[in-house]
Amino acid sequence: MTPDARARKCAEVMFARDSASAGLGMRIDEVTPGGAVLSMSVRPDMLNGHGICHGGFIFTLADSAFAFACNSYNQTTVAQQNQITYLSPGQPEERLTATAREVSRSGRSGIYDVTVTGEDDRVVALFRGLSRSIKGQLFTEEEPT
Repeated sequence: MTPDARARKCAEVMFARDSASAGLGMRIDEVTPGGAVLSMSVRPDMLNGHGICHGGFIFTLADSAFAFACNSYNQTTVAQQNQITYLSPGQPEERLTATAREVSRSGRSGIYDVTVTGEDDRVVALFRGLSRSIKGQLFTEEEPT
């Protein structure tokens, strides 16, 4: 199995079980080894008291992109620590895009940066996720014959 095919299969398996991301209308736009791009439209039920996207939904989009990126190697991986900085508001009806990229992966630990952008390419938020691999795989890979 090629690394790209493995990453796509991991995303397919994870997304089938991910009620949270699916329920928020997220879409996987791209997945590669150590990377993922997810997008989500800001619905009326995602707006806060200021009429802009609630930061928790922006965080969830970034966290989901992080999860698909760090699980792209078919090694069960979870979040160890996350941090987000909000730079501009997500607007009603706007499609937000979270682009996750691997910064470092060594042993059981990884560092991933996620940039959330608006439709006009402005940066909405910057997220850094630290991952930790644990026992298990997303799917069983057949041994080559």
